[in-house]
Amino acid sequence: MFQLPFPVRDANATAGSGGLGNLPEWDLSDLYNSEDAPELARDLDWLQQECAAFAADYEGKLAELDADGLLECVQRNEKINNIAGRIMSFAGLRYYQQTTDADRAAFLSDCQEKVTIATTPLVFFTLELNRIEDDAMQAHLEDNAELARYASVFRRIRAMKPYQLSDELEKFMHDLGIVGDAWEKLFDETIAGLTFTVDGEELNIEGTLNLLTEQDRSKREAAARELARVFGENIKTFARVHNTQAKEKEIIDRWRGMPSAQMGRHLSNDVEPEVVEALREAVVAAYPKLSHRYYELKRKWLGLDVMQVWDRNAPLPLEEPRTISWDEAENTVMEAYKAFDSRMGEIASPFFSDGWIDAGVKPGKAPGAFAHPTVTNVHPYVMLNYLGKPRDVMTLAHELGHGVHQVLAAEQGEMLSSTPLTLAETASVFGEMLTFRKMLDKAETKEQRKVLLAGKVEDMINTVVRQIAFYDFECKLHAARAEGELTPDDINAIWMSVQAESLGEAFDYMDGYETFWAYIPHFVHSPFYVYAYAFGDGLVNALYSVYESGAEGFEDKYFEMLKAGGSKHHKELLAPFGLDASDPKFWDKGLSMISGFIDELEAMED
Repeated sequence: MFQLPFPVRDANATAGSGGLGNLPEWDLSDLYNSEDAPELARDLDWLQQECAAFAADYEGKLAELDADGLLECVQRNEKINNIAGRIMSFAGLRYYQQTTDADRAAFLSDCQEKVTIATTPLVFFTLELNRIEDDAMQAHLEDNAELARYASVFRRIRAMKPYQLSDELEKFMHDLGIVGDAWEKLFDETIAGLTFTVDGEELNIEGTLNLLTEQDRSKREAAARELARVFGENIKTFARVHNTQAKEKEIIDRWRGMPSAQMGRHLSNDVEPEVVEALREAVVAAYPKLSHRYYELKRKWLGLDVMQVWDRNAPLPLEEPRTISWDEAENTVMEAYKAFDSRMGEIASPFFSDGWIDAGVKPGKAPGAFAHPTVTNVHPYVMLNYLGKPRDVMTLAHELGHGVHQVLAAEQGEMLSSTPLTLAETASVFGEMLTFRKMLDKAETKEQRKVLLAGKVEDMINTVVRQIAFYDFECKLHAARAEGELTPDDINAIWMSVQAESLGEAFDYMDGYETFWAYIPHFVHSPFYVYAYAFGDGLVNALYSVYESGAEGFEDKYFEMLKAGGSKHHKELLAPFGLDASDPKFWDKGLSMISGFIDELEAMED
């Protein structure tokens, strides 16, 4: 089943508010001109016919194919993936622009259903691939160099071999996926439809969360309490979604014989469980020298005896509030990208000029930000909810990094371009680091440097500490759900157990904060996704230290790594840089960079 990630020619710009300038909107015509486009109807018809023809030609016969025949089969499957991906990208992106629009939601559901039904006959493909004997598969790869390009795809598919069900059950699971998607849509529509009233102003969730970074503490508190009130009113719905999703996963994992709830994610990420556990252990052990130490510093800067949750992302008292226009944000990020390598600037430029970014905050628009790769013969699309905060500039740098990565990897083709989540965060976090370093170089005063350093440390803590705490929350949630139905209070208690551990003693927790798990989309859309952020941050910090050391040819090696997409394992990709993520000491390199920034902030206190 085809899932969406969580995932202008004339600029089609809309006038932004509050000095943001003209914010770009998507031009989706590179996919299809409209939901009624004849090309879309043609592709849906082609998909149905080609999937049926593919099954007729190959089902029950994969083991009999020679190397050339298997290559032709794989390439036909790749074309099917491309057309199905194009249809679902268009339907999904339109939906994310306005999730509360009934017509868009219905169009997405219709497309999902048609694509799922059309592709059900293809379920045999991976099942039969896994039945080909290892020696026979190796011989095919040696016989045909073009087929050998797909070796990494076959390796990842065949990693699922021990957990494979019967052909009939696999088809049943494929069809049943539509039902699971309905719970995701319920979550999306509920979140997008929430309204919050702060100081008499009605806001959506993005606008309300944005107030948590306001200089005015009373406004931050009002926003936090309003978030808690609205989440509390809807907590039964969110608990029902999480209970159902976790139970569905537990049933599927049990039938497949998965050793843990996390194993499916590790397999799809092409990463060994022990590598993830080494990352988790390194981060948890570092809580005292990272988040606990930093937030104690921040507590003093804010002049508080104890911080509340609405102070976590507060600006520093010496920070001058200002709105960063879209043009300034674009110039800041593009300057940083071009300074690293002109090729990066060239790849990033069309995102701004050709309608590949949808930036504005609008009623019903999905919250958060993402870069969706669509398909390899089109281009990625970036979604933001831009409000002119410094963090919004870093989000632009982050998502644009994803976009650059996706453009470079597209040359691998549909089956090889997709990067495991652990490596998918590499270019995005690297783009953030480039932008931060450029801004730090421009700092004219000690105060400006302090504000920038503090902001970067907070972003890194949010990326590493917060995401590992999220991962622990999910691990505990799924383990508890396997024992029985969870009440909202049960889930609240799990949330608070990981929050207190990760944030430290500088914080107190208002009544209602226990419900803040409710709005995190990754828990619903992509269980256990979140450790990929910490993986990516640690990997990039280690990479950046190699870059800073002046390693010869770094830029070329970096572009080759991004171009590889999902065609290589993380060991192969990092080897040219002298790095190895399976070495437990690897994670200490990344964490020491964060600790070093905190050291510098502490030194400024003297």
